[in-house]
Amino acid sequence: MTDHISPFASDFPDMPPVPGVRLAAGASGMRYKKRNDVMLVELAEGTQVAGVFTKNAMTGAPVDWCKSILKAKGSGGSGRGLIVNAGISNVFTGAAGLALAKDTASAVAHLLHCAPEEIYVSSTGIIGELPDKEKIITLLPTLRHKLSETAWSQAARAINTTDTFTKGITRTAMIGNTKVTLNGFIKGSGMIEPNMATMLGYVFTDAKIPAPVLQELLKADVEVSYNCMTVDSDTSTSDTILVFATGQAQHWEVTAADAPELADFRDKLREIHVELAKLVAMDGEGISKFITVKVRGAKSFASARVIAKSIANSPLVKTAIAGEDANWGRIAMAIGKSGEKVNPGKTSIRFGTHLIAKDGCKNPDYKEEQGAAYLKGKRIDITADVGVGTGEATVWTCDLTHEYIAINADYRS
Repeated sequence: MTDHISPFASDFPDMPPVPGVRLAAGASGMRYKKRNDVMLVELAEGTQVAGVFTKNAMTGAPVDWCKSILKAKGSGGSGRGLIVNAGISNVFTGAAGLALAKDTASAVAHLLHCAPEEIYVSSTGIIGELPDKEKIITLLPTLRHKLSETAWSQAARAINTTDTFTKGITRTAMIGNTKVTLNGFIKGSGMIEPNMATMLGYVFTDAKIPAPVLQELLKADVEVSYNCMTVDSDTSTSDTILVFATGQAQHWEVTAADAPELADFRDKLREIHVELAKLVAMDGEGISKFITVKVRGAKSFASARVIAKSIANSPLVKTAIAGEDANWGRIAMAIGKSGEKVNPGKTSIRFGTHLIAKDGCKNPDYKEEQGAAYLKGKRIDITADVGVGTGEATVWTCDLTHEYIAINADYRS
């Protein structure tokens, strides 16, 4: 494994306690040595849960387990605990994998005195191998003893794989006259083009919001956050986002996603999801530049997002930016290959504020050295207007460097 650290690495924020949430981390020794790789979360009785998961057909057993317990309870569900391991993903492991997920949930449920169907399970890491059940279960009493309202950074760090920094966001919001807290953290660095959610991410709040409302909010947020981010166009088999609302805050229970008193909470929850998605793109494997792709003038938001992802996922675009080569023709190519409706004669392309092409051809006032100088920066904005409508979307990604190859060539070493 390389020693590459993202140039956008940031410190994990100081997170306040969320009433009804306690966390712990410990080391199982399954794959990683001398580091924590298992996270346990205990949730207050009555905690409401919403979730979204990968649309990859090769789903991991933990994803299948979580989907099944949420589906059994209708739109969203309730929860008392969460157990996550890093290093081995329990994907493509057949009946043994699902049995392991259920056995792990049962062991945690016994520890927390609840039903197995109230325990959510996630795994991340190598595909095709089973985590060591005995090592996880043996660790559980230690984790229970370590449970704390303040162990946010330890828990978040324990679920990392190729991540070069630990990613979290905290916010407060008002519901009526009551302040509530929202803490979220996420892991992810490679095998990332979410198609519903992303990698493994968890948001916790003390707000009193029923699961169906929470699910409606999450589904809307996913479309403009995780589904607008890509590192390498590969949709993980384990993608999971879960939101937990413990209901410990003293405000009237909200019964509708569009309730006026929920406006500030809606904004802050979406802000957390957007910022977490951007943090993942900022830790893309081998990253040297963070890229924001904005597409305007499309026939719809969905069409604009497809075009933006076509640009963001193009190896030719990503390697050109890594090499600081202002080869804007590759962007034009990526727009055209998207399969979406565009008007070449009205299409424009910009690097930052530099108008490179307009009305379907190169801007006569544009100088190559302007683009080359701009690409020496670490944060790159690409804007394209495709001239057919009012739809627009923003996608976040990173460049493609030699380090990406090195990291993935050595991943199982």
